[in-house]
Amino acid sequence: MNSGAIRRRLALGLAVLTAGGLLAVASPGDAQAAVHCSGRKVRTLPFSAGSVQVYKRDGYVCAVTVVKRTSGRRSMSVSVQARGSRPVSDTGAYVHHAGPVTVHAGHRCVRVRGSVGSASVRSGWFLC
Repeated sequence: MNSGAIRRRLALGLAVLTAGGLLAVASPGDAQAAVHCSGRKVRTLPFSAGSVQVYKRDGYVCAVTVVKRTSGRRSMSVSVQARGSRPVSDTGAYVHHAGPVTVHAGHRCVRVRGSVGSASVRSGWFLC
């Protein structure tokens, strides 16, 4: 392998590491949720300990509860329910986020719930 090929590979590796670091520093909450849910963000439900971020794509609705400040494992949950169906949820002890959970809503209304510790948020029916 010649020295030009080695330089190109090193430059590519450095560019990938730099881009990843900038993404993590620029917006850790949004970047983390975007990794787990595809589609466009349709709603953010903030509460004292974090937020529930809701995304929609091709009739599917995805939600993630993201903490405001990480400080070890905490009890977290996220739940999405399409009208006429049972809720789909994820509950456990997590560091950064609970979820993602995804339901097929089609053109039906959905409601979302999320919690971090004792703080929580719940929406009414939306996306009708």
